[in-house]
Amino acid sequence: MIRLILVALYLFLFLFLSIPVLVAEWLIGKQNPALRDKSSKAIVSWGFRCIAFLAGAKVIVKGQENIPADSAALFVGNHRSYFDIVLTLNHFPRVTGYVAKSEMLRYPLLNIWMKNIHCLFLNRSDIKKGMKTILEGIEDVKNGISLCIFPEGTRNKTPDTFLPFHEGSFKIAEKGDVPVIPMTIVNSAGVFEDHLPKIKRATVVIDFGKPIVIGELDRAERKNMGAHVSGIISEKYFALKKEYGL
Repeated sequence: MIRLILVALYLFLFLFLSIPVLVAEWLIGKQNPALRDKSSKAIVSWGFRCIAFLAGAKVIVKGQENIPADSAALFVGNHRSYFDIVLTLNHFPRVTGYVAKSEMLRYPLLNIWMKNIHCLFLNRSDIKKGMKTILEGIEDVKNGISLCIFPEGTRNKTPDTFLPFHEGSFKIAEKGDVPVIPMTIVNSAGVFEDHLPKIKRATVVIDFGKPIVIGELDRAERKNMGAHVSGIISEKYFALKKEYGL
């Protein structure tokens, strides 16, 4: 329980003590939005590194050479843990927002930091609002802002399984003309969800797969992008699980 207390205390102090920093970031954004984006990502990434350290998470990262250096991308991953976000942000080379559920807007200060790094908030119960979020995502990637989405739609609570990937998630990459990067996350639930309420040391593997350009796929694959990408991630997941004994 000590790790849980340390992480919770750190998160509270980070959010409370960052109030003056948020004011400074707001002022910077008035004059130079791009600088605000970069500085906010750097600050949030630092905060996440501290949380990962306090949690005792050891992260093994593979395939970073597959992340395009000259364009935005849509990172698509499996989702088992709250720590999926904490452990992945540091490894995106450019400003990258997450597509999060709209309920996250309830949390003061945290929601401001999320907006600063270009997170989008998806209302899963309102189709029109959901479409508006997708359109915002298309504009973001066209403007060089990468996005990360977990197309299962929620945290999968069953180990070693995958919920169906929602097809709408891939419209951002298709209409924004950016590659999809399959992102396989192995054992992130070993940090927290597998033994609630304790946080324990765990090794987590994050693998970035080869870019998928939707326009280069055949018709059947484009029509079933969810199943196509889920299959790639599933195959890599079990290979990594065996390789690292997780």
